[in-house]
Amino acid sequence: MAPLIDMKIGVLALQGGFAEHICRLQTLGADAFEIRKQSDLAQPMDGLIIPGGESTVIGKLLKDLAIYDDLKKKIDSGLPVFGTCAGMILLAREIAGTKTACFGSIDIAVKRNAYGRQLGSFFTEAEMKGVGIVPMTFIRAPYIETMGAGVEVLSVVEGHIVAAREKNVLVTSFHPELTSDNRVHRYFLERIIKS
Repeated sequence: MAPLIDMKIGVLALQGGFAEHICRLQTLGADAFEIRKQSDLAQPMDGLIIPGGESTVIGKLLKDLAIYDDLKKKIDSGLPVFGTCAGMILLAREIAGTKTACFGSIDIAVKRNAYGRQLGSFFTEAEMKGVGIVPMTFIRAPYIETMGAGVEVLSVVEGHIVAAREKNVLVTSFHPELTSDNRVHRYFLERIIKS
């Protein structure tokens, strides 16, 4: 596949699997950089990735480091964003069992640790709309319980929605960065091109 060039993608690097996302993006020819502090947001970016990790820790650090407000404004203004696992939780409108959400950028309600704790982690391959059959690694993963009318379902595994998109937001329960298959990241970059 031809590289996707002239794209600058910020990867939230407060905690979790940000390095693997950067590797996948660089393999595709995109310029990826870490977002660790507020000044990093001054760099121009065509898109943003929020990786997996501990959603409560990432959410706290976003506010402690004064990154949250600026990032939310960018996402709300249409910056393409891709959240994986914890990133899905942070982008969701609602988290089951809590009264608070983080960004609330996609009209979904998610169940945290839906497959159980670490022992509930698993690997499978399944269809993702617009991509094909892809390898999917689930680690203490959430899934989508309910969604609004504007949300497009992209993948269902064992009867649960594990990938979706709405407007400028793409989310997956699984970790595409943990395999050598770049197609989910390519899908995200191609959505940026089309927008």
